[in-house]
Amino acid sequence: MGVRRSALRIVIPGGTGQIGRLLTNYFHAAGDDVTVIARDTTPEALRGTIGWDGRTLGAWTEAIDAADVVINMAGRSVNCRYNENNRRIIKESRTQTTRLIGQAIAAAKHPPALWMNASTATIYRHSFDRAMDEATGQLGGGEPNVPDTWRFSIDVAKSWEEVFFQSVTPGTRKIALRTAIVMAPSRGGTLSILLGLVRRGLGGASGSGKQFVSWIHDEDFIRAIEFLIDHEQIDGIVNLSSPNPLPNREFMQALCDAWGARIAIPAAAWMLEVAAAFMGTETELVLKSRRVIPRRLLDAGFEFQFPAWPEAAADLVRRWRLS
Repeated sequence: MGVRRSALRIVIPGGTGQIGRLLTNYFHAAGDDVTVIARDTTPEALRGTIGWDGRTLGAWTEAIDAADVVINMAGRSVNCRYNENNRRIIKESRTQTTRLIGQAIAAAKHPPALWMNASTATIYRHSFDRAMDEATGQLGGGEPNVPDTWRFSIDVAKSWEEVFFQSVTPGTRKIALRTAIVMAPSRGGTLSILLGLVRRGLGGASGSGKQFVSWIHDEDFIRAIEFLIDHEQIDGIVNLSSPNPLPNREFMQALCDAWGARIAIPAAAWMLEVAAAFMGTETELVLKSRRVIPRRLLDAGFEFQFPAWPEAAADLVRRWRLS
């Protein structure tokens, strides 16, 4: 990354989740003063964790007041069935925590210079025809025949960003991170789930295989966060994704090649629906076409270490095996 900036005080609400841990571990190792705000404060939680309930202001706001950067990753996992109760929890866990952080920053005597808030690339419409960047990308939810579960995810994303940008924090730069699937060699993550299919000979195309997959290598995700911290002229919406989304069929083939799998049985859409119901999750992750481009990062001069999936998959599989 070249010469690194001086150490910062960084607060990460939701820092015990998969992406939160990725950031927390990185910034700890890099020498920054990191505070995690989370519901989980058990001994197994990350060091430097302060508890909150995600619904009310409390002692945790003192960490916000002393911070240089706040990176909000709080939110209930979407790896579940979208029943009425889960939908309520998923949405409230994002909007309520974002609203709280905005209130804490607004009340701070020394507000942080930068507040980055998680969002999602799934906010864009199901797209085969063209790529979606920050300036010209079309938000989803209004297309005909959109599955109800997809419409729900888009509504969550829109509400999440609405609360974020409506927060009045004039002394703080704000960035909404529309993040694609972060591929990291950690157990239980998306890559681990996909490799589970590949190892069992089930790594063929999902559904038609024509739907685009938007992704980002974990090291590029971290480097992009560092880049945004350093480049004070960037604010607003930023897509965090590889510049090269690709069809699911090619995506899975590259992952099979990286693993050395000889058998790759495809899965029809109905098979995925049955499997998702059995596993207690939804098929949106694999069936929705996300064709997202990180135009603002590219225009600002950010260079990806892993812009193409075959090379990224090879590196991630190597690290997954070592872990």
